Amino acid sequence: MREDMTEDAIRLRSVTRRYGSGGTSVTALDGVSLAFPRGTFTAVMGPSGSGKSTLLQCAAGLDRPTSGSVTVGGTELTTLSETGLTLLRRKRVGFVFQAFNLLPALTAEQNVALPLRLAGRRPGKAEVREVLQRVGLGDRARHRPAELSGGQQQRVALARALITRPDVLFGDEPTGALDSRTGREVLDLLRGMVDGDGQTIVMVTHDPVAAARADRVVLLVDGCVDGELTGAGAEDIAARMATLEAAPC
Repeated sequence: MREDMTEDAIRLRSVTRRYGSGGTSVTALDGVSLAFPRGTFTAVMGPSGSGKSTLLQCAAGLDRPTSGSVTVGGTELTTLSETGLTLLRRKRVGFVFQAFNLLPALTAEQNVALPLRLAGRRPGKAEVREVLQRVGLGDRARHRPAELSGGQQQRVALARALITRPDVLFGDEPTGALDSRTGREVLDLLRGMVDGDGQTIVMVTHDPVAAARADRVVLLVDGCVDGELTGAGAEDIAARMATLEAAPC
């Protein structure tokens, strides 16, 4: 365990993100303060244009806030250089997206090993096979993406995100390209990582069924937090989303 570990995996304090300047500027996030405790699963939801992806990008160190601070595992991101941010993302942050982003010429095990190679490490075969086994693909290590189903490709993407043992796993619509059954299987995996391994997960989704698998749902409207739901079912989440669409803050 790192000495700088705190109770929260991520903290955002008064984070604002503006794009452009003057009269044409757009405020994507407006003074957002949030904490994501370690070992929890958080879904982020809101209407289109509410700032969900910007929140994810700022929290993960992919984008810099205009003002405010972001802390990951005790490290303040806004003071890091671009090189420092890159190193932090490689070592301590995992990403899973709607598009699987696998390299088609590489096998599953080669795709999974890629983050370690980019970080200058020589991955051990046993290490790569173990993480593939963890996502149920121990027998697909030598298959290329074209030889795998969509669900299996997303599992490879999950394994690739987990190979560095990240503090936080970020998902941007990770089940958006999957059918309902395969999506449930991936959500089962994510839930199991939180419950069994203490993984911290932050997932942007538009799907109330997916969000219902999380410990809590953070609601965004027009770049600001408009409340949270804890332990809510899909129907309650859908009903709350309908009110956000009708009455933005």
